[in-house]
This record gives sequence, C-alpha cells and structure tokens, in this order.
Amino acid sequence: MMSLPFYQKQYDRSYYSRDLGTTMSQYQQEKKRSAIYTHGSAAYSSRSSAAHRQEAQAFRQASSASYQHGSQAYSLGAVEYSLGSEVSRKAASAYDYGYSHGLSDSSLLLGDYSSKLSPEQKTAKHSLLSGEEKENLPSDYKVPIFSGRQVHVAGITDTEEERIKEAAAYIAQRNRIASEEEIATSKQSTVSKQSMASKQSTASKQSTASKQSTVSKQSTASKQSMVSKESTSTLQQEEMFEKKSRKVAIREKAERLSLRKTLEETEAFHRKLNEDHLLHAPDFVIKPRSHTVWEKENVKLHCSVSGWPEPRVTWYKNQVPINVHADPGKYVIESRYGMHTLEINACDFEDTAQYRASAMNVQGELSAYASIVVKRYKGELDESCLHAGITTMPLSFAVTPYGYAAKFEIHFDEKFDVSFGREGETMSLGCRVVITPEIKHFQPEIQWYRNGVPVSPSKWIQTHWSGERATLTFSHLNKEDEGLYTIHVRMGDYYDQYSAYVFVRDADAEIEGAPASPLDVVCLDANKDYIIITWKQPAVDGGSPILGYFIDKCEVGTNNWSQCNDTPVKFARFPVTGLIEGRSYIFRVRAVNKTGIGLPSRVSEPVAALDPAEKARLKSRPSAPWTGQIIVTEEEPTEGIVPGPPMDLSVTEATRSYVVLSWKPPGQRGHEGIMYFVEKCEAGTENWQRVNTELPVKSPRFALFDLAEGKSYSFRVRCSNSAGVGEPSEATEVTVVGDKLDIPKPPGKIIPSRDTDTSVVVSWEESKDAKELVGYYIESSVVGSGKWEPCNNNPVKGSRFTCHGLATGESYIFRVRAVNAAGLSEYSEDSEAIQVKAAIAAPSPPYDITCLESFRDSMVLGWKQPDKTGGAEITGYYVNYREVIDGVPGKWREANIKAVSDQAYKISNLKENMVYQFQVAAMNIAGLGVPSAASASFTCEEWTIAVPGPPQNLKYSEVRKTSMVLQWKPPVHSGRTPVTGYFVDLKEAKAKDDQWRGLNEAAIKNLYLKVQGLKEGVSYVFRVRAINQVGVGKPSDLAGPVVAETRPGTKEVVVNVDDDGVISLNFECDQMSPNSKFTWSKDYEPTEDSPRLEAESKGNKSKITFKDLGTEDLGLYSCDVTDTDGIASSYLIDEEELKRLLALSEEHKFPTVPIKSALAVEILEKGQVRFWMQAEKMSGNTKVNYVFNEKEIFEGPKYSMHIDRNTGIIEMFMEKLLDEDEGTYTFQLQDGKATGHSTLVLIGDVYKKLQKEAEFQRQEWIRKQGPHFAEYLSWEVTDECNVLLKCKVANITKETNILWYKDERQISVDEKHDFKDGICTLLITEFSKKDAGIYEVILKDDRGKDKSRLKLVDEAFKELMTEVCKKIALSATDLKIQSTAEGIRLYSFVTYYIDDLKVNWSHNGAAVKYSDRVKSGVTGEQIWLQINEPTPNDKGKYIMELFDGQTGHQKMVDLSGQAYDEAFAEFQRLKQAAIAEKNRARVLGGLPDVVTIQEGKALNLTCTVWGDPPPEVSWLKNEKSLASDDHCNLKFEGGKTVYFTITGVSSADSGKYSLVVKNKYGTETSDLTVSVFIPEEEARKAPAELQKGDKKAK
Repeated sequence: MMSLPFYQKQYDRSYYSRDLGTTMSQYQQEKKRSAIYTHGSAAYSSRSSAAHRQEAQAFRQASSASYQHGSQAYSLGAVEYSLGSEVSRKAASAYDYGYSHGLSDSSLLLGDYSSKLSPEQKTAKHSLLSGEEKENLPSDYKVPIFSGRQVHVAGITDTEEERIKEAAAYIAQRNRIASEEEIATSKQSTVSKQSMASKQSTASKQSTASKQSTVSKQSTASKQSMVSKESTSTLQQEEMFEKKSRKVAIREKAERLSLRKTLEETEAFHRKLNEDHLLHAPDFVIKPRSHTVWEKENVKLHCSVSGWPEPRVTWYKNQVPINVHADPGKYVIESRYGMHTLEINACDFEDTAQYRASAMNVQGELSAYASIVVKRYKGELDESCLHAGITTMPLSFAVTPYGYAAKFEIHFDEKFDVSFGREGETMSLGCRVVITPEIKHFQPEIQWYRNGVPVSPSKWIQTHWSGERATLTFSHLNKEDEGLYTIHVRMGDYYDQYSAYVFVRDADAEIEGAPASPLDVVCLDANKDYIIITWKQPAVDGGSPILGYFIDKCEVGTNNWSQCNDTPVKFARFPVTGLIEGRSYIFRVRAVNKTGIGLPSRVSEPVAALDPAEKARLKSRPSAPWTGQIIVTEEEPTEGIVPGPPMDLSVTEATRSYVVLSWKPPGQRGHEGIMYFVEKCEAGTENWQRVNTELPVKSPRFALFDLAEGKSYSFRVRCSNSAGVGEPSEATEVTVVGDKLDIPKPPGKIIPSRDTDTSVVVSWEESKDAKELVGYYIESSVVGSGKWEPCNNNPVKGSRFTCHGLATGESYIFRVRAVNAAGLSEYSEDSEAIQVKAAIAAPSPPYDITCLESFRDSMVLGWKQPDKTGGAEITGYYVNYREVIDGVPGKWREANIKAVSDQAYKISNLKENMVYQFQVAAMNIAGLGVPSAASASFTCEEWTIAVPGPPQNLKYSEVRKTSMVLQWKPPVHSGRTPVTGYFVDLKEAKAKDDQWRGLNEAAIKNLYLKVQGLKEGVSYVFRVRAINQVGVGKPSDLAGPVVAETRPGTKEVVVNVDDDGVISLNFECDQMSPNSKFTWSKDYEPTEDSPRLEAESKGNKSKITFKDLGTEDLGLYSCDVTDTDGIASSYLIDEEELKRLLALSEEHKFPTVPIKSALAVEILEKGQVRFWMQAEKMSGNTKVNYVFNEKEIFEGPKYSMHIDRNTGIIEMFMEKLLDEDEGTYTFQLQDGKATGHSTLVLIGDVYKKLQKEAEFQRQEWIRKQGPHFAEYLSWEVTDECNVLLKCKVANITKETNILWYKDERQISVDEKHDFKDGICTLLITEFSKKDAGIYEVILKDDRGKDKSRLKLVDEAFKELMTEVCKKIALSATDLKIQSTAEGIRLYSFVTYYIDDLKVNWSHNGAAVKYSDRVKSGVTGEQIWLQINEPTPNDKGKYIMELFDGQTGHQKMVDLSGQAYDEAFAEFQRLKQAAIAEKNRARVLGGLPDVVTIQEGKALNLTCTVWGDPPPEVSWLKNEKSLASDDHCNLKFEGGKTVYFTITGVSSADSGKYSLVVKNKYGTETSDLTVSVFIPEEEARKAPAELQKGDKKAK
C-alpha cells in the first residue's frame, strides 16, 4: 500500500492516542481477525501454535525494550495490558455475534435491513466498498473518516448483551479446546503466558501504533504469511518454550515484578532530587468524568489537581471560557480543599458539549476533558416490539449495526458563521455535531466541501474530529481558500449539512498602491521544453491599472526563485521555457502596476518537465520526492533513419506575447529519439527562418516568443536525429499575432436585494458572448463616499452573490466586472442604492396569554410580544377565542376585526360561566404571523378583586455598575378605584423569596424608577406592585435577572451644538440587532409627536434636535434601543444646563475668534513699545485691522506690524511714545464668519506712567553702553554677622575705576578688579550704629560713568540692624550652667553683641525679676544670668530670648534635678574656697624685693599683713629662723604692721630674708634680699667697669 502523507500520519498518531482513541482501530482489527472464524474451522486451524509462540516472543522483546526506558514505560505497559484485556473480551463478543448470525459480511447484511425499514429523510448513496477496501485506498483518504456501518460489541438492549456474553463464553471454550489439540506437548504455564502476551500485544498496538511498528504488524492480517516464511525459526522457539517449567515461568515473573518496583523507586528518588523540586507542573489526580443526563437535571464535574504553586483551574465549554455572570444561576464553580467542581443547573439540550478543565501555574498548563450529553425524554419503548419480528416494527424505526434505534437526527450547534480573514492569517471553522439517539462508539462520517468540491487535508488545511466537534483549520490563509464551506455529516443512511461563506481579504501591500497578489496558479500543460502556467487576476489593482504579470519558477528542493519573463504579460496564461528535462518545478505569479510589484501568489503544485507519455511510462518507477528528480533513460540508437515530417501541425494558442504550436511525431523515425526544429515565415513571403537555432525541441509542442504583434506568420516543423534533418511538415495557416481571446463585456442589470442586517444579495445579467469566463468580481461602496471595496477576492461564477460584512443601516451601491484569461472587463453600471437591513418577515406567535380581568360577559386578556418581530415593527394583534364544553373545544371565532396595538384586549359578548380558550396572532408590514397555541382555559365570571392587577411590560435599561432604570406600564385592571402609585421591589437573583425588599417607602406615581446603590457584578430581579385606595395588588412578572455592570463599549447620550447653534442629543449603539430601533423619550414618555423635537436615526446613530430650546424642554431625555439587552442612556437638562447650552448656541450662531491673551503693551529693552495679543487659533485667511482712536493705522515709519498664524500672536511696534500717541488702540480680527477684537485704553496717568517707563528703559540702554551696574548696591549679612555691601558690575575694563564713598567721603578704591563674577563687595565687621550712613559706588572710565547709592539710615538702617540682630541671635550657643563662688551662672556665647539685640530671661514661664541676688549682663560675647546664693526656689526651666526687633529667638536650659544638685554643690565648694582665700594670712605690701644698703647704715622696713584671724608672723634668714634681738629688731603690732630694723648694717647682714605670715586659712611668704656694700670697694670697681665699657664701644 502507498505510504500516506506526513500530515495524515501525524493525525493518525494523535487519533490513535490513549486519550482520543476511538473504536475504529479496534473494529478494524476485530474485523480482520473475525475473517478466520467466519470461514469455518479450517480457517481457524490455519493459525498454528507457532504463530502464537511468535507473538509471545515478539511481545517478550518489546517488553524488554520498554523496561530499558524506565518505570514510566513499564507503567504505561501495565495500562495497555488492562486495555488489551478489555479489547480481547470485546473482540470475543464481536466474533460470536458474527458467527452466531452466520454472516459472511455482517455490515452489508445489516445495511440491507436498514434500507428496507428506514423512512429516509436524506438518503446517502450506498458505498459498494467494504471497510478493508476503503482502508486500502490512499488517494481517497480523508481525515477523519468514520464509517457508520462497522460492527462493534456494544448493543442497546439487555437481551442482546446477554446473547453476546453467551457467545463470548462459547468462543473462549472453543479456543481452549483448539489450543489443547494443536499444542499437545506444551505446558499449561506456556499457554497462559502466550495468552497474556497476546493480550498485552493487542493493547500495546492500540496505544503505540506509530512507535512499535513491529508488534503492530504482527497483529494484522499479514501475520499468517510471516508465520509461513519463518516457520523454521518458530519451531526452534517452540522447542525452547516446551523445555521451560512452571517454576521457571514463576521465577521470571517474580524478577519482572522486582525490577518494576526497583525502577519505580528509582524514578521517585530522582524526582525528589530534581533541582526544581519546589515547583511542579499541574497534574490531574482525578480527571473530570463524562456524564449523560436527562433534561432539567443537575450535573457536576469534579477534578483534583496537584502542582506547586497551586494551579489555577479554569473551566471551558467547547474551548470558550465559562462566565458565571453571563448566565447567573446556570453555572456554579467552586474550589475547596483541592477539589474543583463545575455544577450545571437545570441542564438543557444546549449544554451538550465538551468541557475542559485547564490547570495552569508557572510550570505550565494541563487540560482534562469531559463530555456532557443531555438527552430529551421521548417516551419508553415497548420491548415486545423489539422481539416480535421485522413486520411488527413501526416505520419510524430503523436497524443500525448495533441493534434497533429510532431514525437519526443530526443537529449542528455552535455553528461557524460567515468568516472574514486576511492572507497569511490562521482561521478555524468548527461546529458541534449532535446526533440523537446517541449510540456509543458509533461515529459519523465527516466531510468538508468548498464550493461543492471535497476538501482534502494538505499543508494549508487540516481537519479534525474530536468525537463531538468537527473543525477545519487553515494554517495560512490564501485567497484560493475563499468560498462556500459545507460540512457534510453522515450517520448510517441519514445525513445533514451546514454551510457558511469564508472571505479572505488581501494582505497589506509592501508597497503602498501596489496591486494585490494573483491566485489559483495552475500548470495546464507540461512538456520537456515548456510548461503553461495560468492564474486568476486579483480583484484589487492598487488604484492604478495592472500593467501585467511576472512569473517566477523554483526547482523543487531549493529556495532559488528566478523570474521567467523580462516584460510583464497581460494575458493570464504563459508558457515557461528554459526548463531542465526531468526536474520538478513550482511557480508563482506577481502583478505589477505603475506603483510597483505586488506580493506573490500562493505557489503552484509541483510539476515535472516531462511529456505526458513519459510521465505515464515512468509513473511506477521510484523517484526522489524531496527534490522532484525523475530518472530519465533513452533507448540506445540503432541504424540511423532520417525521420519523416511531423503530422497535424497546428496553432493551439496565440496571444500578443507568444504562439504555441502542437504536432504529432512522424510515423517514420526509427528506434532512436528525435528532435524538432521550428521555422517561421511572414505571410506573403517564402523566407523561412529557423526559430530554435541553438537548442532543438524535444517534445511535440513549442512556444514561440518575440513575434511582432499584428503581423501574420506561417509555421512548419522539421524532425532530426543522428541520420540527419527530415523534410518539413505542412505549413500552418496564416496566423495573426494577437490575443484571440477577447476581454469579456461588462455584466448588466445589477440588482441588490436585502438579506440580513450585514449582507445584501446582488444579482446581475451575465456578460454576453463571454469566452472562457473565469468568474465575476463584485465591489461595494457606501453612498457618497466614492470609495469602492471588493466583496470577493476569488471570482465567483453564476449571476448571484451574497455580499457580507456590510454596515447595518448604511446605504450601498454595487458594481460587477467579469474576468477571463484576457483580463477584466469594464465595470458594470452602478446599482441602485440599498440600505443594509434584514429582510422583513411575519412575526412569530405571541406567548404567555393570561386573563387579566373577568366580568360576567367579558374578559380582558394580556400576552407578551413575540420573540421574533420579523425585522419590522409589530403593527397590531388579532385575538381568536373558542368555547370549551366538557373539555371539548369548539371552533375558533374572531374577537376583533381591527388590529389592536396594545398587548391586552377586552373581549365582550361572552357567556357567563362559560369556559373559553384564546389564541393571538401578531402582524407587521410583512403580514400576519402564525397564531399562538391555545391558551389555558378560563371561565367567564365576575371577579370580586378590588385591588389593582399586576403592572405590565417591565423592562430595565441604562444598566450600569451601580444603577439601572426600571420601567413598566399600568395594570390593565385597576381595581375598584384608580391606581394611585407603585411600589418597586428587588432582590438578588439567588436570594430566596422572603428576601424581597422595597426600594420606595412611599408610592411613586411615575412609571419608571432609577434604582441606585446596586453592587457591581451582582445579579438582581425586580417586580412592581400597584396600589389604589383599597390596597396593594399582586406583583408583576419578574424583570431580570440582570447583572449590575457597565458593559464594555457602553456609550452615553452626548449633547452637541453645531456651527449654526442647533442643539441636539446624540446616541450611538454598536450592539444593534437587525430589528433594533432607537426610541427617544422625555421623562420616559415617548417624544414621537412632540412639536418641539425632531428625531433622526441613521445606521447605528440617532439624535433628537431641539427646534427652540426653552424652559418647556427641561427634563430627563432617554434613548432606548429595542431588541437589545437593555441598551439605553439618558441626559438631564436642568436650568443650569439650559443656560449653558443656550450660551453655547449663541456663541456658535455668532462665532468669535477665541482670544487667548487680550491686547497688552510692554516696554522693550531700548524703550520700544510692543502692542500684542494672541488668538487661540488662526487660519491662513485671518485678517487683522489696527485701529487707533477709531482710525485705521497702517505699517510705516512709525508703526511696524507682524502676524504669526502658527502661534496666533499679533504684534505692533513703536519706537517711542509721544504725547500725541495717547488714546485707544484696537486690534480687529476676521477669520471667515468669525470675528474678534481686543482693545487697550492708554490715557491719563496710565499713559504717562507707560511713557515714563519707556523713557527710563531708553536711558537704561544708553547707560549700559559704558561701565554700569548690572545689579545695584545692596547689603547682605554674613554668617559671621558682618555686613557685606555688594553690587554687580558689567562692561568694565582695566581702565575702569571703582570708588567707594560713605557720606560723600571716599573710603576705598578698587583698581585691580580681582573680584569674581563681576561682584564688587565692601565688608563691614561688627556693624553698629556708628556705621550708619549713605554708601555710594562710582564706576567711571572714558566711556562713561555710573553710580549706585545705598542709604543705610533711618528705616533702612533699622531693617539692616534687625537682620544683623537676627544673625547674632541665630549664632547664640545653647545655654550652659556654670557655678561660681557667688552662685550659679547661666550663659550663652554669640558672635558679638550689640545694644540693639534685646535680651530677656524667664524662669518657669515668668519673666525674671532682677535684684542684687539675680542679675543679667553681657561680658564680651557672653550673655549671662547670675543667681547669687541660689535656693531651691531657683530650680526650673530658664529661657533666654534674644529679640532682633521682629522675632524672638529662644534658648532654654533646665536647672533642676541632678543639674541643680551638681551646680549647687560646686557653688558651695567654690564659696568655701573663696572664704578661705579671702581670710587667709597674706602680706599686703611694703617689703621690697631687694635692698642695697651701705655698711654701717640702719635698715628700717615696714609692711602690712592681714588675716582673719590675725596671722602669726615669723622671719627667716637664708631659710633659717631669725629671732629678734638688739641688732635686728623684729616687731608685730596691731595684728597688721610688721617692723624690720637693723641698727648698724654689716656685710654679715647680707642675705635672703623671708617674712612668713600664717593663720588657719593659710600661709604666705614674702622674700627680700639685703645687699650690704663697702664704699672703698665700690670706688675701685667703678674705673674697672668704665674701662670694660669703652672696650665694648670700640
């Protein structure tokens, strides 16, 4: 069998996987094996014991290989083993089923039964091929193909299952007996192992069909032939098996179990050693299980997931995430304790789907699938009729291959709609196929079609069938994929199909304006010498006509593209030459216009450069498909024979670019190959020229190029071989070079008709006399836009096409053009305009007919509007009624002749106590719809209800995240008294009925209520109750549930004021249905008949315009969109909004040029005057008039004007202001209709001030021409509390003198100019009052002079002193504590102190009272507070405040606690030390340090001493005690005076004398030196000293 393409193999691998495996492969294997039994015991016996042993050996080898791959492979094998056992059991049942019925081909026999008994709705053609024959047809292979006529083990009745079980037991017993007879010498253990190996091999084949091909092959029908070929080796293996004992088999099994356990432990250990062991990908511990339930039942899907971080589980329905808020109460999703559940409440048929649980964390994502099938109850079957025979079966039943079943009903859910894609994108079409009744493992046949042609899988298109959902996937869209796609589903003898169109738009051009890519590139004719390529022209030419096309070729197996033609060809057909014989090529085409070359088309299918006959001859030979290389051989030449002339030469195709010739080989040519030479000749001449002079032609066809267009030619051909060149053929008829195929004529009578709200059906008359017509292109254009868009990118045949993707409500026109190989026709005439909206139809029936009020002879009915209005507004209703007597209804009678517009009607003239039934039919402009079903029976009798009936037609709108508007209509029955109001109740949708709560305490009279305070995301339901004087009536039907949320894309009503001042309210809706309409209301009352408003709707936009907005129009305006899910919005116009809108309207009626900056004036540097203003925006047409004192001024010597339209700045300049320039200046602007102006008044003091400023600026400019001050003299207080006078000078040179003056007295000269940055400074340290005065700096040189004065007197001086004081205060240090002998001193240091700095002290918040004991003062830079003789009362916080004249600066110290104790102790110590110092003995004075006295003289010394108590006095001479005697008299009198007397001084009295005074406080010593000299010695010493002095002078 030919091998399948790679993509089909890939699909088969996934199709036969463990999770997605179906019963197809099982059935195929069972069917092949069943052939053995159906042909009798001989066929069975042909399967020898050697074959069984060969299977066991193969399984043993496969098992050994699987052990080498670890425990995971082994565990998989275990699963496969269990699956294999189940398959074997089912296979045995299937064999018995066929055997017991005696069927040679059970599927065909059952098919005959089905055809006899089935009332075929849609009957498919019977296939004459069996399952095996279909499997062996690779050319017709489709993915997936599921035969509905295959036999399977699953029956649908209990009796049939019992019959199959009995057959299975019989087959098992027969197999055992046959095995014993065939293998008499085998041990029972060997038989057991063979049986196990066979089962495991079957299971392994089903799950690993693509991996273990050896084992799989041994399970097919070809095993018998393999057994016969290898019989010798099999017998040897048989002998080896026979030698094994049961003990050996048990030991081997135990070893395998031990190995499996070791591998599992090793794998678990390595998992723990994973470097990323903390993170684990999701893994389903428990997967969700599929369920089949009845309608209205609840169902739960459970799953448990492991992984870290904890995976997040998301539930999907048919690959769409489930939104619990979209259908509140339908789905409940919970995750508790690792168990994830999806609960579906009240299942209906729409819940039949495939559900997916997706677990995701940072390590990856894993999904598990489960299906839910919801069955509808259709009554029970009488089992007796199932066994009574064929003749007793009702005709509505049919026989399936699995028993008896009802006819199949095929439904398509979640169908793909009209789809739009773009070249290069991916797209998937899919739908869910629901077949009832469901038969397990019985799959339908699925086939896709495009434009009626079956779609085969390729590299561009893949198909898939999941068992419930069929999908068609485009991996890379091309325009060739555009068309009508149909899915055809066949189940048994019944089928159904569904279709939708796929549109493929052009990809974005690489060069803007380049044409789109051609499509459908096909190789028409392939020969050795050329291949004819055809294509279809694109619908989009890029805005300029297509000049032609370039054809590219590429040899298969390479990526080297080469261009085949140098000049573009217009004809959509071209022969490509220059090919290498035997090679395969692919081709593509590019279109070109004046802008550039467009994108290439999709490549063609590969084609070989060979003659058709050569292809047929070499078809069976092997080739290399990856390169397209085909092996070509030629016959060996024999004896040469000159060939004869070719035959039947003709021109097969002629265009302006080329001519194609075709002929037949000559009859006389020998056995060697021949070649051809082509000759041409212009008509009217005999000048034949050989065309192919360099390369002879090998095939009997040839394309000629480079012929002159319009000229006529004849052609002939000669044959040649090694023997020579033969005679020429007969010449062709004269051929004119040019296109024989004409461009088609344009189609006619373009007629559009409505289809849906987004599509229009366009029909036309086909082009007349069109040859080789390819199809038609249709284009559409919005009326008035002038822009045409293609409706199709693949030409369509026929005269009718549905154009999709149109905007609802817009008006379109259409045109059509035809296309063939010669080109595109002219456009047809434009069609009439048509508005895109759904074609109307009659409405569906009303429903919920109920009796609202009943009297003795009349009844009031109410009903609900039909679900489908037919695309038009309901214009009325017709009511019919009939009597019901003893349960038997009578004839219907008309209740109303004229249609009623309300959804309620009172039927009169009824019979009291008679029972009636009613039906209602709705009507629109399309006609009367189908009447509703008969209502319930109502008795016509007098009701005694006094309270009102329930309000009607509740609806909600303007749904937002915290609010919505609820509206209703009054009840039909108001009770005995009129309705006086309404109560509105709400509750959460899931809440119980006892949780209703009222929204209004007092009854409201309005028929609407805006509900506020809702919780975002919560679902609510509402009801309304009416009240009259008797009481509150029954509640209305529920409105909702509705989720409080602002949906994406929600839009609000917008107010707009146009250029003419017209005020309108506008609303836009993007979610309209075909039947939606805009409804405007004021205070929720319709505004259709209001004379003050005018409504207009177009497409998805609507607006109401106020004719004359006034106080009568105050109110709440709302816009509802019908046939939507409550889409609405409102806008409030109150008094403030009214004033704003009227002012805006007035502004738009009489527009003004918006002024950004009013007219202003400024003085420029040289004293010039600039008038300027700025407008918000200016166009190029803006004009400006300049007016002074009501006279227009123009540009000239005095005035200079300038306008910058980009910035909107308007300027006028004047050199200087004179007295006559005083007045009013105006700039007038005009920009189209808008005007504007700005005025500036310059008179009186304002003008004089401006004039003075201009003069000042002029003088300043003159001053700055020489040395000048950039910044005038100013002062600054430094951190050191010094005053720095500074100024900034500019334009100075080395010759500039800088002089400082104070009070007109020069104090400094700066000649070096060594200051930086032009800053000139004068530093004044310790600034005080003496430094007050007038300071002046003068700059002068030969260019000019400038000066700056600074007055530091009076207030200026005070200001400066304040700053100095502030700096001094800020420099103060923290207060410190110092103990003295007198007491405790608190002090702080400042940089320096001046009298202007005021010092205040406070103690515990009170000012300190100064006394002799407490004093304050300043010593140098120290500010202190002295506390003498401190007491405990002096404890506390002390604050020193330094007041700089404006601000007080405080410093604080806490003199208490330990601080006080330590200071007081130190004070006591110092005090005692001071007392001791004061009272200690001391010498006050009187004693000289040295006394020089002449010998013999008397020495008398007196000194005063003091001490308390009086000191003791003693004398020392040369450190020895000296006592008083006659020579030296020592006296101490009065405790104060000491006398020292020596009566006659001698040299012995010389020495050091010390007076020592002493008392209890201390001792003091006063020393004196007594020197006694002799006069003679002094005389001698004098001359000697004089001589020494003279020597020193010399």
